[in-house]
This record gives sequence, C-alpha cells and structure tokens, in this order.
Amino acid sequence: MLKTINLRTKSHTDFIDITSLINQAISESKVDSGICTIYVPHTTAGVFINENADPDVVDDVKNHLEKLVPWMNNYKHMEGNAAAHIKSILTGNSINIIIENGRLLLGTWQGVFFAEFDGPRNRKVYIKILRG
Repeated sequence: MLKTINLRTKSHTDFIDITSLINQAISESKVDSGICTIYVPHTTAGVFINENADPDVVDDVKNHLEKLVPWMNNYKHMEGNAAAHIKSILTGNSINIIIENGRLLLGTWQGVFFAEFDGPRNRKVYIKILRG
C-alpha cells in the first residue's frame, strides 16, 4: 500500500509530528506486521525520529541546526536556499520502521517528524507499507 500525506508547513523551519498520520495509514492497510518506509520527495525537507513528548527537544534541534547551518553564509547556490538543502542532507529524506501489532514499533518517547527547512510550503510525504 502507498499513501500520500499532504502537509502545509507554517514557517521557514517547521517540524511536524506525523506519527499519528502514519499509524492511521497502517491501520487502514490492515497490516499487522511488516515494514513502513516514510519518504520525503523534497530537496529542502526531511524526516527523522526523535522525542515527541517534550516540545523543547525539537526546539533545541531547530536551534542547533540553525547554528550549524545558518541561513546566510556566503553560499554559491543562486536560489538562496542552500542552507535548506544542507539541513535536508543532515536529517535525511527517508526512514524505515518496523510495524508490529498494527503500529509503528517506536521507543516510548519516539515520534516521526517531517522537517521543513524552506517554508512555508505545501509538501508531500509518501508512506509505503509492506506486509512482513
């Protein structure tokens, strides 16, 4: 099963917890055990797993990424969004997660986040669910 999630990001850098949307897609697929691939088809966005219980964690990640890769830094890319491309490389554009008992097999405090680095924009996330 392939599912597309459409997102509207709200700010230049925006992290959206998409865990519940992925679990909903798994529930719709009726797959009890398998693999879920989450893929972001954008060069200035990414996807990652991290803590979703404390919102300060994602704020810390945003702030540190900005320090590592500032928006303005004499980049050569003419479009002016080189920092977004670099941050996308750092977070990656796909992850695979085990499905067990009809849900993502995540740690207690883990969630899946869509990462926007060049927003606000309309974005897509593809979810591929494979029975195992």
